Amino acid sequence: MNYMEPATVLSISIGVIVLAITGFSVYTAFGPPSKQLADPFDDHED
Repeated sequence: MNYMEPATVLSISIGVIVLAITGFSVYTAFGPPSKQLADPFDDHED
């Protein structure tokens, strides 16, 4: 059997984690959960 080198596995793992965090952040900012977010600048208008 051919196994991947540890550096390749680590690189792919880090890439997948970064993409997952980015995707979740975009979903939270612009998807349905964004309706529950409060804008702190609107709360303190002068």
